[in-house]
Amino acid sequence: MKQAYDVIVVGAGNAALCSAIAASEQGAKVVVLEKAPKHKRGGNSFFTDGAIRVAYEDFHQIREIIPDITDEEADKIEMPVYTKDDYYDDLMRVTAGKSDTDLAHQLVGSSLETIKWMRQQGVAFELNAKNQSFINDGKRHFWGGLPLKTKNKGIGLIGQLFHRIDELGIDVLYEARAMKLLKEADRVNGVVVEHQGEAKALQGASVVLACGSFEADKEMRKQHIGDEWEAAIVRGTEFNTGDGIEMALAVGAQKYGEWSGCHSIGTDYNAPRVGDFEKPGDIFKKHSYPISIMLNKDGQRFVDEGADFRNYTYAKYGKEILKQKDHVAYQIYDVTLRPLLREEYDLEEATSFQADTLEELVDQLPVNKKAFIETIYEYNDAVQAGTFNPSIKDGKHTEGITPPKTNWAAKIEQGPFYAFPVTCGITFAFGGLHVNTDGKVLDEDAQPINGLFAAGEMVGGIFYENYPGGSGLMSGAVYGKIAGTEAGKYVQSVNVMK
Repeated sequence: MKQAYDVIVVGAGNAALCSAIAASEQGAKVVVLEKAPKHKRGGNSFFTDGAIRVAYEDFHQIREIIPDITDEEADKIEMPVYTKDDYYDDLMRVTAGKSDTDLAHQLVGSSLETIKWMRQQGVAFELNAKNQSFINDGKRHFWGGLPLKTKNKGIGLIGQLFHRIDELGIDVLYEARAMKLLKEADRVNGVVVEHQGEAKALQGASVVLACGSFEADKEMRKQHIGDEWEAAIVRGTEFNTGDGIEMALAVGAQKYGEWSGCHSIGTDYNAPRVGDFEKPGDIFKKHSYPISIMLNKDGQRFVDEGADFRNYTYAKYGKEILKQKDHVAYQIYDVTLRPLLREEYDLEEATSFQADTLEELVDQLPVNKKAFIETIYEYNDAVQAGTFNPSIKDGKHTEGITPPKTNWAAKIEQGPFYAFPVTCGITFAFGGLHVNTDGKVLDEDAQPINGLFAAGEMVGGIFYENYPGGSGLMSGAVYGKIAGTEAGKYVQSVNVMK
């Protein structure tokens, strides 16, 4: 069976839906192919906490995005500017300068206009106050360049984008697995899709691939990232198994980016093995570790917990946890730190241990008890004087121990004491396709493949080794909008040639 569309979008997360909407704005007839059933739609975006990183010149630009902030509320907010240069420098810093400069500049430079466009499509935003600010002297001080999030997390984002899809009359096929790209002469012109047990050939003048990376495929994780990654929890959708990447490579697309790297975090040791659609919202992460000390089962610290703000270390520290015995570590806090922990630590889903003394706490853990206690006492002795302030890099550090703790080094000495076991959860792989700044997929000679575009986690070359928090949603939206727009324009050019 053949059915003609102008633009076929493969995937149904943030990047894909932004692509579909943008293509529709160009007058294209669009269809969205979602591999999941309807009740599991939305890809990884459905599971996100909603933080989205954007460059802005002043607080006024944030208020334009969230107009219901009153003047009275604004007077109690301290929000440092976060310019395009700040964003670009952060991206380059955490990726060790490896991020593709053209792709990085496009991401950063288009971030604010894309946020405004998303708002025009009905996406609502709010301040990321709980996770990115602290109250000090009666004012809320934001930090880390990440003050914005989508309202009601990823659930709200996906719900609002699908509402817009419905308004525009865009077709969505569920349980529709894209299997193969169709190609005629030198251009991609459709997709073979398995839908309701039947293989269908959907013809279209252009195809946008936005169906995620391969993180949910255990064998691909082992092949490309390493054998130990078989043990990683999949934080998001179970349907991201690399289908789009494999289809693109089959028609000559070029691999790009760090195929041996990925975004991974420390997540609750008892989190589901794949994303639970009944419990979305990124509720299992454990991201107050910069003010903790984190020990493995042998009772040893293995990272500098306070090396930087959480935004710039969390995506690489999951890998460090995976390297530990039994892929587990324990975040340790005392009673003075416990009130500062993020809200995910207070949820009923959080696995935790509590005791009045350190010895009683450690007795509850399957660890080398003697070494565990000794490491905590050695750490306490190494903590230097200074003012503890989690809203800035306070320089309160340790001396004489390895690894050091560079910031937020508070002693663990006042009971009750708390332990939160964490393991590694993978979010997406950094390796993907070579895409130019117009979202066009490139071949082995770095030339565009006519009719083929890509966005979201399929875009390789932006993230290496690490990741500035909130950049994934922003990249998905930026390149989703671009790919959809360019696919729509491409359709117009093809129709003119006809």
